[in-house]
Amino acid sequence: MVRKPIVIRNSMDLEERPIAHLVQEASQYGCQIYIEMNEMKVNAKSIMGMMSLRLLKGEEVTLVADGVDEQEAVAGIEGFLVKE
Repeated sequence: MVRKPIVIRNSMDLEERPIAHLVQEASQYGCQIYIEMNEMKVNAKSIMGMMSLRLLKGEEVTLVADGVDEQEAVAGIEGFLVKE
């Protein structure tokens, strides 16, 4: 299991497109991957779950991945969330 805190640098702006792209990125990996924010833990492969998080630029989240390609999954999701 990999846990990595990050600060979002991508402008998510509550629009569906960035969230959809994030879910597409997460869905490429075979492992389980979650994003934790405050008291919530959401499956990064779930569009409805991800929309409920309200990810905003500057927010700190923790990426949690567990499975065969967990390192690659965390790196891929982190790359998406921190690019400006």
